[in-house]
Amino acid sequence: MPESTVELWERQDRSVGDRRRLFEVVAEATGATSALYPGSYVDIAPSFSIPDVTYVDVDRRANRFFGDRAGVEQIVQAEVGTQTRTIAFVHADYTDELPLADEAFDLLISLYAGFVSEHCTRHLRIGGTLLVNSSHGDAAMASIDDRYALAAVVTARDGVYRVSDDDLGRHLVPKRPAPITRELLHELGRGIAYTTSPFAYLFRRVS
Repeated sequence: MPESTVELWERQDRSVGDRRRLFEVVAEATGATSALYPGSYVDIAPSFSIPDVTYVDVDRRANRFFGDRAGVEQIVQAEVGTQTRTIAFVHADYTDELPLADEAFDLLISLYAGFVSEHCTRHLRIGGTLLVNSSHGDAAMASIDDRYALAAVVTARDGVYRVSDDDLGRHLVPKRPAPITRELLHELGRGIAYTTSPFAYLFRRVS
């Protein structure tokens, strides 16, 4: 029997409340009121803190999860009460062209989902923020993208997330100095080892 909507979410939120804490600090730091989350699977936590979120995933379980609107609303309302939330889902591969407007979102989320920034930056407004981690190489991809500038890092310790813009020059320094190129990152298919390892990075789209 397929897992229920609640069961899928509980499996995603194994460390109860962890995802909420992450997006709370990111929303506060960026002021984002809209977000695009390619490769989201069933991680509904951004909607606990951000009023308008569009999720994108090709996975059939994600499609079933978001197709249960009542179940999703139940999960979200348990966290936000009567606050209004707009939740949309696009069942698609984010590397394909999406039926979304350009520069329509304040926040682009790239967590454990590949090179999201390479394909979806067009949908992030100039001045908006890319939240990205280094696991699949997308942080490194953003670091060599002229459209982005590092604005802050997200640290995590004992379940507490913090956003800091102190001493940004010490971040994104490879342990093994070598030219980082788009071709290299695609060949590696994984992140670059850096001398510091925050949980994630916040890049501002500057052009």
